[in-house]
Parts: sequence; C-alpha cells; structure tokens
Amino acid sequence: MTLTLEIARKIVAAGFEQAAKSNFKPLTIAVLDAGGALIALERQDGSSRMRPEIAIGKANGAIAMGLGSRALFKRAEEQPYFIQAMNGLAGGSLVPVPGGVLIRQNGQIIGAVGITGDTSDNDEAAALAGIAAVGLVADAG
Repeated sequence: MTLTLEIARKIVAAGFEQAAKSNFKPLTIAVLDAGGALIALERQDGSSRMRPEIAIGKANGAIAMGLGSRALFKRAEEQPYFIQAMNGLAGGSLVPVPGGVLIRQNGQIIGAVGITGDTSDNDEAAALAGIAAVGLVADAG
C-alpha cells in the first residue's frame, strides 16, 4: 500500500479528533511517506510558529532511523553523542522525543506521523489514534 493524501488527511483528522476529546493544546501534525517526503501538514489555530518543523522532525527522525521517536528518545538518553551525530547527518531534522510514530503495513514501513503541541506523550497518543483510525499499524518505538 502507498500512503496517499486521502489516507494522510484521515490520519490528521483522527489525530485532531483525539486531541479534542482529550483537551490537548493546539497541535501540528505532519504525515510523511516511506521516503520521508511530506504528504500532509496541518497546524491548528494557536499552535506556535516552529511547530511544523518539530512535527516534521519527529516523523523524519522515525523514518530516517527506522525507529519510533520514543525509541530515539531512549537512545538519546543512553547515547547522546550518537543521536547528536545522527541529527547532524539529518540536517537538524531529527527530533528524538515521543510523537514521531512509524506507520507499518504487513511489517513494512510505509510512512510516519509527527505530532507536536502538547506533551510528548499526548502528541504520541494523538498519532496512535490517527494511525489506528485508518486501520494501519503504529510503531512508536
């Protein structure tokens, strides 16, 4: 399966729906394909200016490393110089905190969602809800 714009928009809508149900702060949601290309990006009213770059960085880090950003966060705690080096190689677009979730189908990575705006755990919860809403498998790390 290819991650389409239609599917990406459904993931975004479901992520925002979860945020509304849980009374999260305004979110920004990015959906990237398996190659790291941006498919969809939406920023809720009140979400701060740098949030698009953070959302893309969370998803991009997950795609680039093949790990959900929760796993990248753990790795950053254990090996900060390694993650710093990987961020340098990624041109600064690797944000190693929860909220970057791989999208899998039949075990294969087909994309990633990056969400920012609330706590990292809440960002991740919205990503998990968005991915589940389209019947795909989330891998937060």
